[in-house]
Amino acid sequence: QVQLVESGGGLVQPGGSLRLSCVASGRSFTISVMGWYRQAPGKQRELVATRTSGGSTNTLDSVKGRFTISRDNAKNTVYLQMNSLKPEDTAVYYCNAVGRNFVTGAFNAWGQGTLVTVSS
Repeated sequence: QVQLVESGGGLVQPGGSLRLSCVASGRSFTISVMGWYRQAPGKQRELVATRTSGGSTNTLDSVKGRFTISRDNAKNTVYLQMNSLKPEDTAVYYCNAVGRNFVTGAFNAWGQGTLVTVSS
C-alpha cells in the first residue's frame, strides 16, 4: 500500500500564494501519475493538475497560468504552487497517486485532503 501525506493548506487572502506538498511512502512501488484534485462544497471533485513520471501534465483550465505542478520522482513528492489565488479556489485539495505495487498490483491512492481557504 501507498500512503500519501499532504501539507501546505491554510487561509490566504485573494491574490496570495500557497504551496501544497504531498509525499508518497511505502515500499516496492512505482508511481505513474501524481497530482491534485479539489472539491468545493456542493461540487464534484475535479482534477486540478497531474503530472506523469515522464513529465507530461494535465491542468484545469481555470488555474492555468496561476498554478504550477512539479514533481520529484526520486522523492515520490508532488507540489502545487498556487499563485494569484481567488475565492473560487477555496476547496479541499486532495493528493492522488496512481501506480503499481510489485506485490499487490495497481493502486489509486488518495491523501486525507487539506483545506485551502481564500478569503479577505
